[in-house]
Amino acid sequence: MKIIIGSKNPAKITAVKNSFSHEGEFVSLDIPSGVSEQPFSDEETIKGAINRAATALKQGNGDIGIGLEGGVQETSYGLLICNWGALVTNESGPFIAGGARIPLPEEIAVRLRAGEELGPVMEDYAKNKNVRKQEGAVGIFTNGMVNRSEMFTHVMNLLVGQYKRSI
Repeated sequence: MKIIIGSKNPAKITAVKNSFSHEGEFVSLDIPSGVSEQPFSDEETIKGAINRAATALKQGNGDIGIGLEGGVQETSYGLLICNWGALVTNESGPFIAGGARIPLPEEIAVRLRAGEELGPVMEDYAKNKNVRKQEGAVGIFTNGMVNRSEMFTHVMNLLVGQYKRSI
């Protein structure tokens, strides 16, 4: 089975491999999400994940395409991080699943509402490079209790479970 991952981000690649174990060949491609750099709703984040999965499957000529997308969602409780995934095959899908949500501190939310992207804002906040490829905002704001790869592994387990149930 050839599994095409629509990202070169190490946290996302690890999540996919964690969920599929040793069930196939993994190929990661740099696939654009087709949505804004900072998705600002569940709808947009889901669309980005589906776009990545479908394009990965097509460009990678694989059996399964995976798209993982992080975004934010405005609520009456503040701006929350959100993360969504999609799994598509040539026969079925998209299967979609979402994961953990936590509120962002207002100092971060203000910058995102002003048009900045979470990744660079987090690098500035944490005084660290490549936060999105490592612990992510979730890792920083959970004091390391949950990192980005673990968060996306949860989403992947939801996707793979739906997919395996359907076959």
